[in-house]
This record gives sequence, structure tokens and C-alpha cells, in this order.
Amino acid sequence: MSTSPETLTSTRSAAAASDTAISIENLHKHFGLGERTVKAVDGVDLSIRRGEIVAILGPNGAGKTTTLDMLLGLAEPSEGNVSVFGDKPGKAAKAGMIAGVLQTGGLLSDLTVRETVEVIASLHGREALSRVPDVLARTDLESIARRRIAKCSGGEQQRVKFALALVADPDVLVLDEPTAGMDVTARRHFWDVMRADADAGRTILFATHYLEEAEQFARRTVVMHRGVIVADAPTAQLRANLGGRTLAANLPDSGADALVRSLQDIDGISDVRVDGERVSLRATDSDAAASALLNAGARDLEIAAPTLETAFTALTED
Repeated sequence: MSTSPETLTSTRSAAAASDTAISIENLHKHFGLGERTVKAVDGVDLSIRRGEIVAILGPNGAGKTTTLDMLLGLAEPSEGNVSVFGDKPGKAAKAGMIAGVLQTGGLLSDLTVRETVEVIASLHGREALSRVPDVLARTDLESIARRRIAKCSGGEQQRVKFALALVADPDVLVLDEPTAGMDVTARRHFWDVMRADADAGRTILFATHYLEEAEQFARRTVVMHRGVIVADAPTAQLRANLGGRTLAANLPDSGADALVRSLQDIDGISDVRVDGERVSLRATDSDAAASALLNAGARDLEIAAPTLETAFTALTED
């Protein structure tokens, strides 16, 4: 049974009135049977509002890609519910409300860049076809529009996939390792476009191995490990709460033993290490730790702000 253009328009109009873009409830995805069952996703709950930029982080096998596949309607949940503006993923994708840039899936090598974008645009109607020139410009593909896909580099092909996702003008954009293969300039341009889209109301959910991308561009970070969400918070808050600050200083004349003893009464100090004439530690209260170091005679004090990497490591290491 086909869906009429009027129905699709009505679906997108209803989406425009909703503030909740993505709703995931008690999501499970299992593979295999019996003792060989693999719980790729094991009870995920997630709600994302319109206009948010959310990063999903996690080591290999954490369940990130499987979760995104179910969100895009490419895989069926074993249990639980997924909705995009209140609709099932498949219906939302058909209406052009959600689109994705995935690691998997190839492009037709004999077509040019422009032809590839035009073919996909034609599936979404005349309005999408009229957007092709603008999409090529926004994805920085104008200069290679006549180049065949087979002659494009990995990074260029990734930008073509990005253009294919944008041509439907989706309300939600799902990205799985979106900048893989892109050079520094292309990566920066990509995120400039993403920020502008989010400011205009587009919702962006992306999975990445580049922690610096999540740190710089995601306003909220979700960390997955072994099929479950182990953290979900504003990126800056997650970094501050779990990373702590790192302090390093030259040892005082009294030596390392006396200094370490002076630090034992301070809460929140961990990972105290002495390497030659240098001592380093991590502290949740950097002011108290710095005062203790200086009062003990330590010199050349350095304090480093927490990074998302330290928080990520703390959450996912066994």
C-alpha cells in the first residue's frame, strides 16, 4: 500500500508541532539463540529534543551502530519501542523526517556525484530535486559534481553520502562515523554545516570514535558500554564530573614520601604518581589539591582541565 503525498505532508506537519524528536524505550536487540545469544542492545532508554546535537560514544561492540540501525528502521528491535516524532522509523523515513549517513552501504561507481544526488532526490519529489544545487554547495561537492563515484576518495564519497541524507531536508539526521576518511578542512566544514542546521532546528545524533569531535560539537553526550547507557549528560558536565582535573608539580625538597602523606587527608584525590622529580595526580577539588602541593613545597605547578577522554575511559574500562 503506497503512501500519498498528502499523507506524507500531514506527517511532517505533525512532526513540526512536536518537541520530542526521538523516543527510545526499553530497547533490546539480541542475536543468536540459547547460550550463544549476544545482547547487542540491552535495555536502552533515550529521549532527544528537537534541535539537539547528541553524540553517542562507546568502544567497539558497545551497541551504538545497532541502536542507530533500529532508529533508522533498518533493523527490528527484539523488544522495546522506537519512534521519530511519534511515528515508527520506517514511516518517518518514508516521509523524509529522518535520514542517515552510515558506515556501511556503497554508492554506484558508474554514476557521477551529481547524478547520484539527483537519483536519490527524485525519490523524494520535485522539491527535493530543486534542492540539489544547494545541497552540492553545502557539502562542498560542486567542484567534483561531474566526477564519477569510482574516482572519488573515501572522504569525498562520505561527503556524497552526507549530500544524499540532506537532499530530503530531514528533521532528524543520524550519523554513524560521519567524518571517517575526511581531511581536516572537510571535517571542519562538515561540522560548520551541522551546527548551522541544529541552530535552525534540525536534530543531529552521531556516533563517533573521534572524542575531540564529541567534545567540540556535541552539546550532550551519551556513553554506551556492553549494550547499555552508562552516562547521559551535557558534554561539559560529563567531562567535569568524571574527568577531574590533572595536577603536576616538581617534588619538594622533603621528597615524595612526605608529599604523598600530606595528600592522603584530601578527599577526591586519585592516581597519585611519582616519576623522577615530578608528581602527578587527579583531583575533583583542584584548588584544595593545589594548595596542599604548594604548602608542601612543590614547585612549577601545572593544572590541566578534564577532557572527555578521561571521562570516557573512566566509564568504559573494566
